[in-house]
Amino acid sequence: MSLDAIARPSGALAMVAMDQRESLRTMFDTATGQRPGDEAVVDFKLAVAAALAPLASGFLIDRHSGFERLRAAGLPAGCGLILAADDLEQEQGGPVEETGLDAVVAAPGFDLGGVAALKLLIIWRPDERRAQRVELARRFVELAAQRGVLSVLEPVVRVDGDADAAIVEAARERSPLRPSLYKAQVPRAGRGEPAELEAACAALGAAITGPWVVLSQGVERDDFPGAVRAACRGGASGFLAGRALWSDLVGAPDVPAALREVSVPRLERLVELVDEEATPWTTR
Repeated sequence: MSLDAIARPSGALAMVAMDQRESLRTMFDTATGQRPGDEAVVDFKLAVAAALAPLASGFLIDRHSGFERLRAAGLPAGCGLILAADDLEQEQGGPVEETGLDAVVAAPGFDLGGVAALKLLIIWRPDERRAQRVELARRFVELAAQRGVLSVLEPVVRVDGDADAAIVEAARERSPLRPSLYKAQVPRAGRGEPAELEAACAALGAAITGPWVVLSQGVERDDFPGAVRAACRGGASGFLAGRALWSDLVGAPDVPAALREVSVPRLERLVELVDEEATPWTTR
């Protein structure tokens, strides 16, 4: 299987992330003052899929909340289904601290029918577990290949010092494992003068082996289009983003209407941007 399964005809990738677990519950708590039940989480994820999947080249979801219903309903033509294969260690209200392979998804008997790709979020820290995480990433890439699906590897740095340097170091360490697609944080958190941001993205792109995209976590919503443009000019093939598209709509009185009015135009602009600016994945 090639990245055409989650790409646009232009060779750009415009994908929506809806695999947040504890972090999404925290967003609900912040927006509404109360922790949501499972049904509210699933309803929100499926509403996002209904609104945005028709525009997206790929849609990422976790198995815990909505995957089976989404798979049964089917995604629109041209939008590939991506399943999170990560098991997250995350305290209530806190960030992801460590990850592993989801034993359920990784099991030989798990049904991957209809799934185009698996995704693994993996922490990068220069600590005593560094080699173990590299081996985890290697096992994930091999697992996806064995199961006949694409692999999307998402290293997220956790450092006290220079985050941009760590993002580049993580790319040099992990992209040579040859995942189908490397998902990177945006340098400088997507802020700064366009020329400086483009230079930082170009430096990241030079460190990455193979096709890559950027995520939106850590980037302000209004900064994300500029961040995507800079990343594409630095060699990226597009984005796999969640928060930049829908985070301010969590807890809205009428989520489907809010998605149509706010999130759909956001995604439309980003799709147009990557069709114009992205480095087609076939050239990496």
